[in-house]
Amino acid sequence: MLSDIHFDPFHDPGKFTQLNASPASAWDAIFAAPDTPTQAADFAALGKTCKTKGIDTPYPLLVSSLHAEQDAQPKPVFITVSGDLMAHKFDCRYKTLAPKSTEADYSAFAAKTVEFVALSLHKTFATSPIYFALGNNDSGCEDYREDAGSSYLKADAASFAADALSKPNSESILKDFPAVGDDGVLLPAPFKHTRLLVVQDIFESKKYLACNGDKNESAEKQQIDWLRTQLTAARAAHENVWVMAHIPPGIDPYTTFTNKQNTCGGEPEMFLDSEDFANTLTDFADVIKLALFGHTHMDEMRVYTSAKGSVPGKLVPSISPVNGNNPAFTIAQIDAPAATLKDYTVYAASNQTGIDTRWAEEYIYSKAYAMPDFSGASAAQLSAGFLADAVGASDTSHAYQRFYFVGGTGMAANVKAAAMQTVWPTYACSIAQAHKDGFKACLCPAKP
Repeated sequence: MLSDIHFDPFHDPGKFTQLNASPASAWDAIFAAPDTPTQAADFAALGKTCKTKGIDTPYPLLVSSLHAEQDAQPKPVFITVSGDLMAHKFDCRYKTLAPKSTEADYSAFAAKTVEFVALSLHKTFATSPIYFALGNNDSGCEDYREDAGSSYLKADAASFAADALSKPNSESILKDFPAVGDDGVLLPAPFKHTRLLVVQDIFESKKYLACNGDKNESAEKQQIDWLRTQLTAARAAHENVWVMAHIPPGIDPYTTFTNKQNTCGGEPEMFLDSEDFANTLTDFADVIKLALFGHTHMDEMRVYTSAKGSVPGKLVPSISPVNGNNPAFTIAQIDAPAATLKDYTVYAASNQTGIDTRWAEEYIYSKAYAMPDFSGASAAQLSAGFLADAVGASDTSHAYQRFYFVGGTGMAANVKAAAMQTVWPTYACSIAQAHKDGFKACLCPAKP
């Protein structure tokens, strides 16, 4: 399970002209060539112009992560990528290096970057189907912007269909994905009667705009209607479902407490513009066995609960180290008959560059949390334990605080975990409550 790769084709700006003129299939040779003499200065200047923070995933880090993933699991049953394949500030970097480019030129280069990441994964795992969701940075025009039916979505559909390694799944991707980035595929053996529904929920983000800057609410409705139709059909056919998107429905705990909204009477910060996606998950908790997300770059959990049951939500940590975290990926063990996540192991990098990088096991879920699986029932039980531990002092709460900040070691990691413990109720309630009113009631329960 991968997320937030944020590949940066601009890390050596001197190679941009050659990349722009070449197909994605030729990029490996360009990136593998020695850096241009002014790489460091050019990259620093580009970052200053575009006001970038940190560093996303340059070619050496992408290659290092692929080798580590292959070492950890040479032949996975399948691979999931829960969004954000493109670097941050992508539009600014491209337009700075190609000031005379057209919108079509930009869209083509953005799609070519996604194609390159997909090709890189396919070369590494040639016999494993790979399923992709797009994130808020994956756009043919600008971060958090996209148009339904765009040329960018059509190009990405072609890239993703080629990696599905199944004619029916490829045809399904080509048919559905170009509309608003959604598709449904049947998961391969040993799964039976289990479907993966992919949602491009940039259209549901509170920051979403069409490429021309207009608010397009019809795309969000179209997406939710599609998802509900798919889930209704799966329920009628007695199928199990996994759902994958980039932005998790529910509360953004970090922004909530940094904006001092984690007080009684305050309004929590929501990731999405409405609660429609969260409502859809809870309405079909009897059908959905797992939800996969990314976006925060950290290692997180969510539980979406209703009278029908609980949907376990896994937020997969990022390959990109842009937020100060070390790169990470996750290897999962599955219970195919139950269509549940049996166990998982997170691997983290020793540094953030991909150069002389060692990848090692960060933790194993079953050992860290003493749970038999990551099913809805187990996730609900874990969440209840987090909520009962108001001061965040239990062993499982400490494990969550420690592993949330991926790859951290020593004093810095301890300080981060201790800081998280001071606002533990905000995080515990965000895990358990995806709805604004539920979160507020959890954080500030009514007094008798």
